[in-house]
Amino acid sequence: MHIAFNGWFWDQPNTGSGQYLRYLLHNLRRVAPDLQLTLVTPPHNPSPDDLPANVNVIPTRGGSGNLGKVLFEQRSYPAAVKKSGADIAHVPYWGPPLSSPAKLVTSILDVIPVALPEYSSGFRARLYTSLVTAASRGNAHTITISNAAKADIVKYLGLPQDSITTTHLAVNEQYHPRMGAERDAAVRAKYDLPDQFVLYMGGFDIRKQVNQLLLAYTYVGQAEGDNIPLVIAGREPQWGSPMFPDLRKYAEELKITDYVKWIGYIDEADKPSLYRLADVFVYPSIYEGFGLPVLEAMASGTPVVANEVSSIPEVAGDAAFLVDEGNAKAMGGAIIALLLQQPFRDSLINQGLARATNFSWRKTAKETLAVYEKVMAM
Repeated sequence: MHIAFNGWFWDQPNTGSGQYLRYLLHNLRRVAPDLQLTLVTPPHNPSPDDLPANVNVIPTRGGSGNLGKVLFEQRSYPAAVKKSGADIAHVPYWGPPLSSPAKLVTSILDVIPVALPEYSSGFRARLYTSLVTAASRGNAHTITISNAAKADIVKYLGLPQDSITTTHLAVNEQYHPRMGAERDAAVRAKYDLPDQFVLYMGGFDIRKQVNQLLLAYTYVGQAEGDNIPLVIAGREPQWGSPMFPDLRKYAEELKITDYVKWIGYIDEADKPSLYRLADVFVYPSIYEGFGLPVLEAMASGTPVVANEVSSIPEVAGDAAFLVDEGNAKAMGGAIIALLLQQPFRDSLINQGLARATNFSWRKTAKETLAVYEKVMAM
């Protein structure tokens, strides 16, 4: 069996699609060493790094930017699949071609542009969403990463339930509380981290609802703000647009700037240490295809507070403190409880570590291989 992958995101391992593609290929090679794998690469990444053994690479020519991406998806990639003679074309993100020379498998990680219309504002964005929606109906099979995402694919794209398989994501062993702990002191010094802190790490678009966390910290600050500040990690956008409301200004309005520390972009290798060093990790997002940071924090031995929305309960189970969406007071109370009640904190840490063991990239790869076998038998 020969699988040809769309490799547009291979050189972007910090994105969800890039991370998913890399871990999937590496673990497919482990669980199915005889599987023939081809990676079709875009013009911006003709010589991909960190490839597993015996992966054939087919580079393509073309432009960059949004137009270059569409041309790669719709023309260059299908042409390379045909050239490779692959049995299955696997697009590991929501960008399938309208026509494929091989049986088409698409991984739709989420349907944010249709579930949250503000993410597809503008003619070009709506046109692209319409294109990939139509193309998805030509899938031999669709893979997604949570049952919540599957339900949304059925609801918004109209794909039959039996044509969709859920394969959950996972975290690597470097997130274990005892793995790489020797880096922790260096990471604390690198980002000038306090002895104790509450952590948010992620994006700042409106879906992430960091404003709820900032408002929640007005309650935490009254109790422990001077001793346990809020550390906010992630590359800051240009503030002040509808998609990125000015959160620094909002923190000033809430009068919590004395105990909010913005540390900017975090190197990928430093993330496990940052989770381990935090006393509590908070993830106030209101929509996720999976919610990998929640799992990363639990696997690191850090208790989690999050909103009880979309895929988050599916990932966290009973191992995180989940609150109602938008309820800043409840979120603040949850943070305080985990900071001050040691038995409860210890219990949630242990539950999180146990919960994280239910997810593995090896399992994801095996379930993906089963999809390929099902498609080949059709």
